[in-house]
Amino acid sequence: MQRLGKYELIRKLGEGSTATVWLARDSFAERDVAIKLIDQKVLRDEAQSRIYRRLLKNEASLAGKLIHPHIVQIFDAVVSEEQSYIVMEYVGGGTLDQFCSPDNLLPLDRLVEIIFKCTRALDYAFRLGITHRDIKPANILITESGADASRGDIKISDFGAAIQATNQTQTQVSGVGSPAYMSPQQVRESELDHRTDIYSLGVVMYQLLTGRLPFQAANNFAMVYQICHVDPPPPSSFRREVPASLDAIVARAMHKDLDARYSTWEAFSHDLAQAFRNSHLATRKQAFPDAEKFETLRRLPFFAEFSDVEIWEVVRFARWDVVAPGTIIMRDGETGDSFCFLTDGELRVAKKGRTLSILEPGDCVGEMAVIGRTDHQRGADVIAQTTAKVVTISGDGLRCASDTCRMNFYQAFLEVLAGRLSQANIRLSAK
Repeated sequence: MQRLGKYELIRKLGEGSTATVWLARDSFAERDVAIKLIDQKVLRDEAQSRIYRRLLKNEASLAGKLIHPHIVQIFDAVVSEEQSYIVMEYVGGGTLDQFCSPDNLLPLDRLVEIIFKCTRALDYAFRLGITHRDIKPANILITESGADASRGDIKISDFGAAIQATNQTQTQVSGVGSPAYMSPQQVRESELDHRTDIYSLGVVMYQLLTGRLPFQAANNFAMVYQICHVDPPPPSSFRREVPASLDAIVARAMHKDLDARYSTWEAFSHDLAQAFRNSHLATRKQAFPDAEKFETLRRLPFFAEFSDVEIWEVVRFARWDVVAPGTIIMRDGETGDSFCFLTDGELRVAKKGRTLSILEPGDCVGEMAVIGRTDHQRGADVIAQTTAKVVTISGDGLRCASDTCRMNFYQAFLEVLAGRLSQANIRLSAK
């Protein structure tokens, strides 16, 4: 078996003009990795060497810095005269390119969920001072392959062209990026910020919606002219089921005027989350898209101190249900190892038929089951008064969470308990 440093090369995943990507095994960490091996001929070529060495070192400098569930993690990097390569997380489902043709388009709700996750990942990078500069379907990977590819999670890759605000000596590399996805500011080689990534993600969204790029041109010069001076037809011109709300989101993301484009990733994310609530996008009444889950938790005061990464972690291990009026969520006297959040509707807490309290959206119940070290018996019934949306987290799920996520839960539990104690003291003093 071939080796590259400490890595066992298994098979080629792809080959381009400047690099070959290998599937490899890191036996020390006991995981599969993807290795982007740079063609040394490129690095010896005077015309290309300066650009590609800078891109390689730029991507290598991000090793260990971008830790986000929707960004490909870089584990290791080697840049030398003999061999230069980047070792990264292996993502096996291919890229979004496979869903950019008219005969293989994603359902609208799935598409919007993917773009939403991209906005959150790129906002995370932006907060670290990083602008990607080469957002395109080929740089957005799917975690699942085969028949499950359309349902897999996503991860953004290839930050080689990124601009880092922390590097004051860094300059933009002319000619880097894919012209079809470049913003007007990028093709003019103007000063760039995160809004160039917002534009590029708008182009990706357009292509996923329609199966075609917003601008069709015979050469790069004509493409650049259209990017700077022509407004593309709305996506609904090519796909009739696209609602006006998605046309508007794409138009704003791709606006040529910076002042009219989305100024923040949060604004872009918000409009996408709102689109999920549009009845035209709902494929199942009781389905909870991940974007809706994220936005729901992000709004709850309980999760105020959680980072986006930790919110996504909770999205993964929580269970989401819609329950009918009269449903017993927790039963008095039963042993429990889970707790719940109410996100919509109303729950009643009762003891022997007597109402103790009414829970409203944002309230937490049953947390003593996971705070205690022994099996915990429920001390009351919890019953749905109306149709309600309930998020359930098991004790096992919480115990397997990351340390920071778990500590944030316990800190929030303390605040909940302190609030309840304060309310109890107020009621006692009023008697």
